[in-house]
Amino acid sequence: MKKVVVVGSLNMDLVMEVNRIPKIGETIKGDEMSYLIGGKGSNQAVAACRLGNEVSMIGCVGKDTFGDKILKHLKEEGVNVNGIKSDEATFTGIATIFKTKNDNSIVVIPGANDFCDKNLIDENIETIKSADILVTQLEIPMETVEYALKVAKENGVKTILNPAPAREISKEILKNADFITPNETEFEIISNKTFKDGNELEEAMIAWQNENPSTRLVVTRGKDGSSYVEENKVETMKTIKVDVVDTTGAGDTFNGALAHGVSHNLLMNEAVTFAGTAASLSVTKFGAQTGMPKFEEVNKILNVK
Repeated sequence: MKKVVVVGSLNMDLVMEVNRIPKIGETIKGDEMSYLIGGKGSNQAVAACRLGNEVSMIGCVGKDTFGDKILKHLKEEGVNVNGIKSDEATFTGIATIFKTKNDNSIVVIPGANDFCDKNLIDENIETIKSADILVTQLEIPMETVEYALKVAKENGVKTILNPAPAREISKEILKNADFITPNETEFEIISNKTFKDGNELEEAMIAWQNENPSTRLVVTRGKDGSSYVEENKVETMKTIKVDVVDTTGAGDTFNGALAHGVSHNLLMNEAVTFAGTAASLSVTKFGAQTGMPKFEEVNKILNVK
């Protein structure tokens, strides 16, 4: 069993089901309201855990009802929560999700996630040192992301950076990220370019990869699959066809599953295909974590040993 450490955000997701996203200044009637455990860190930890990995989560919640529910849920999923700090000085992070039939829009209030600092990394440094791979995102302070990647890299731990929500990324962060996994929109921000079509996207991917050879770029492209650069050429692993119920958490499932594939030393095409298949399966149920598959479900399709 491989050891995965996730450093990142923990939120309570308030999901509002609507027919369409409201315009600025407009009030519309919603259909249903759900309270679900979320946050990119939490989602990626659950995704990796369901695939049969030993997962430890490092992050912060508030000392409140939402925080208690998140800790209870993660324990039930099998995630080690010893690295999660309950802070009395703030509230648990909240994400408000407007969910339509085919897509969603999200507003995140970080709360306790902003208290996930370098000291918390130091307090859990032995957990990081003993891991096979570390996964992090950008819903916690950037200096914490940078420090966590640095500590992991210095101790021979592989690293994945999911650059979401997209921000400008320092060279120091890239130096310590073995893999970076933006979607198409996030890659536009990272590369400071816009793409009219898939050809322009792929040209930009090749250029970016040549400029940053130590960080492996993987761009998730929704129903079009996931792409990476191999020998100055873009390779795209197609997705499986599924009935889409809810796309929330698909990217997080991809990252948790990629951590599984990389830590198990799968070839690049195998790891990306494994991650894409897990992500596809995850959108067949409502909720960011509800549809995240177990290893047996992915293996049934791919026959990965």
